[in-house]
Amino acid sequence: MRDGIFLTGAAGFLGQALTRQLLAEGRTLHRLLRQPEPPRGPTDHVHVGTVEGIGQFHSILTSCHTLVHLAAATTPASSTLQPIRELDANLRPLLMLIEVLQSHPHLHVVFISSGGALYGNIDAQTADERTPLAPLSYHGAGKVAGEAFLHALHHQVGLRVTILRPANLYGPRQPLHTGFGLIRTLLEHARQGCPLQVWGDGENVRDFLYIDDMVAACVCALAPVTCGWRAYNVGTGIGYSLNQVRALVETITGRPVLTEYHPARPGDVRRIVLDSRAAQRELGWQARVSLEDGIRRTWQWLTTRPA
Repeated sequence: MRDGIFLTGAAGFLGQALTRQLLAEGRTLHRLLRQPEPPRGPTDHVHVGTVEGIGQFHSILTSCHTLVHLAAATTPASSTLQPIRELDANLRPLLMLIEVLQSHPHLHVVFISSGGALYGNIDAQTADERTPLAPLSYHGAGKVAGEAFLHALHHQVGLRVTILRPANLYGPRQPLHTGFGLIRTLLEHARQGCPLQVWGDGENVRDFLYIDDMVAACVCALAPVTCGWRAYNVGTGIGYSLNQVRALVETITGRPVLTEYHPARPGDVRRIVLDSRAAQRELGWQARVSLEDGIRRTWQWLTTRPA
């Protein structure tokens, strides 16, 4: 009986949150980690390795019904002007994974792509899954290439693939990374009172998704799919500019966020808001946490966590 879920990228922000939820549901989980850690319960199985070396886990993949691929090592900012970094960090490992998956056509693959980096600057108010893919960053181009390779895998082997394209994720336990995670960064600057470096005029618009809502989307995607390959946007459908989010953070925290503006970067999208009605219709999913409530929950975690 195939009752396991194989999870790559299990140590990341989304990977940790999804791990907690799946184990709470009693699912059998096989987590791929670079560093060993104790299992979190009787249904948690930890495997030390990398995506590039996933071939050593053939027998484990045979016992699983789904593989969730979360592993990613770049952001739009971190691979700016470095296309080879995108190849080495994300695409090469994915292609090595695909080579192994060809021997496991029974698997359902859930691939976490990007809703913010694929579509470029859109003309409409929101982007749905039919919106042309026009990435402005190498990171976004890498995600488009990854989706294309998985589409080819499905057609050559018959393996089922579900693509999730999330909006900008945030929430409690999100680590602080330079140039990534706007809300976590804004809250940290409010807490420390240091100036925030903004690239552009602060009017770039994004769709922000609370981590619990993304976890719920992943759980919904684990259910059997009716078609062999499907992509879903996962967002709130509501856009906020950086300046609007900063104002919300200042209101919620009661602290100012000092801001220094610099010239915009060429790979930054001006506006992207996701239409997620397909996920609502076909997966039964919808975002439930408002931006204000999500920021408040994240601030409470940040200010009450142990030092």
